[in-house]
Amino acid sequence: MTQADQLSTRTLLHIISQENWERARELGELIDPSLESEGFIHCSYADQVLLPANALFSGQSDLLLLVIDPAILSSALVIEDSYGSGTEFPHVYGPIELEAVISTVPFPASDDSLFSLPESLKGL
Repeated sequence: MTQADQLSTRTLLHIISQENWERARELGELIDPSLESEGFIHCSYADQVLLPANALFSGQSDLLLLVIDPAILSSALVIEDSYGSGTEFPHVYGPIELEAVISTVPFPASDDSLFSLPESLKGL
């Protein structure tokens, strides 16, 4: 198995507000605004998720982490460095069906406005 194959089978995480998750549940699938604006839905692996969380969501307390099984996705999963940062992130090129979301984990910022990986996700 190549490194790309190994990455494409790892559990994915997606940061989402509770409100947007409720909306996705009503729709029956997740269609993140980035799908329209950038063509894909941003995801991370457990060892990466703090980077975008602290850079983009600092201080927010209404967030969840969606834990996604990539084997259930019907949309294309591409592992890529889309911003030239040197780090490859998983991107889903289409909606994420609710069946692929195997759990949701509360993801509030701490008192210092930063995030830490929830214990239940360590080792993913």
